[in-house]
Amino acid sequence: MHPSSPARTAYILKIYPRFSETFIVTEILAREAAGDALEIFSLRPPADPRFHPELARVQAPVTYVSKPAKLADGWAIMSAAHSAMPGFGERFARMLPDLAGLDPVEVHQGVELATLLSQRGITHLHAHFGSIATRTAKIASELTGIPFSFTAHAKDIFHEEVDLEVLRSLIGTAHHVVTVSDFNLAYLARLYPEHADRVSRVYNGLELERFPFVSPSAPGPVLRVAAVGRLVEKKGFNLLVDAVAQLARQGVALEVRIAGGGNLYEVLAQQIVQLGLESTVTLLGPRTQAEVVELLRWADVFTAPCLVGQDGNADGLPTVLLEAMAMGVPCIASDVTGIPEVITNANGVFAAELESDSGTADKEQTGILIRSGVPSDLVDALVTVASSSFDRQSVALAARRVIEKSFDSHRQSALLQDLESGKAPSNTPGRPADRVLAEAVAPS
Repeated sequence: MHPSSPARTAYILKIYPRFSETFIVTEILAREAAGDALEIFSLRPPADPRFHPELARVQAPVTYVSKPAKLADGWAIMSAAHSAMPGFGERFARMLPDLAGLDPVEVHQGVELATLLSQRGITHLHAHFGSIATRTAKIASELTGIPFSFTAHAKDIFHEEVDLEVLRSLIGTAHHVVTVSDFNLAYLARLYPEHADRVSRVYNGLELERFPFVSPSAPGPVLRVAAVGRLVEKKGFNLLVDAVAQLARQGVALEVRIAGGGNLYEVLAQQIVQLGLESTVTLLGPRTQAEVVELLRWADVFTAPCLVGQDGNADGLPTVLLEAMAMGVPCIASDVTGIPEVITNANGVFAAELESDSGTADKEQTGILIRSGVPSDLVDALVTVASSSFDRQSVALAARRVIEKSFDSHRQSALLQDLESGKAPSNTPGRPADRVLAEAVAPS
């Protein structure tokens, strides 16, 4: 790569587009609006026929990297790489000890990706999730000399099946690493103190103009409750259904709508029937971003009762929680991973019971933070939001200020640009490496 080559960033993704990964589309749109030249390389074609309208605004060309179905396809990929990249054979031979333990499909896709990148004038690779996309980007980077980076989210660092030594290698060889919360930043620094200065926190951003603020009005006689997310264990929707059942027994009138699809749909549907909540709780199924906005406008309160799954998986910082905060919808959320960085209780409900690094007692109240996996907290929080004494106006305004200050996608794209160019300090913004490392290695 010639040092004077114009900057051109390739986004390496496992599946593009993916219905649930709206934050990636938002990031790409913000970077394009800032003038970045981007290309998208997807390792798998989309299997879901649903698409968000925002995809039509993405200008970056999309290339689907072939997935070899038989050995002959693999040889063809190697032959093309040998012709396109001088010195390919020697570099590939040096990499063989590390490649031996990988899925052959990843290796072949990494080689084909390297060939494509060398032909397209790409100067930097960025992958999302420290899993297959980043492993493939690393192979292509080592073959071409093009630096790579990646964003670590949640399942790719918390799940029990994560290979911690592979993750160490990815972090140690990346140009830089981004993660989406201070919680994640400290967690990675605790795991890999030798690489703490390579990881930076950049929150997922929102296109704020798409989520205008509206002052919340007082609830009517029926409290309207919204929840959005994949129907999986870590979202905690079973706890929400249990809490609603308890409130219904107490005579509290609610209407609950849960948007999202997932492998727990039938389980939740059966739970709703068993508790006699068919007229109270509705599973809406997957919804587009526009439909989610409509749901949030309908709601008196948004709930995110997230928890840590039995497999160690947990949410990073749900994008829809940020959207609800931006729009002025009062929020209830549990104290999982990065959520206490945005939902703070001030001196309000449950603050004395929570153990959080977010300094809740010193901040404005931006919502109601509850303990993960404690149904009584969720019950009490819903009662609080329904009360006329709850200062929903002040809470909503404080939440919007947090979103405007820290989650504007245009500001986030500038941080990503600076990291790629080497201008931004690690652990940005406002998180000195010594502080992060001190927190990470402090006894728990």
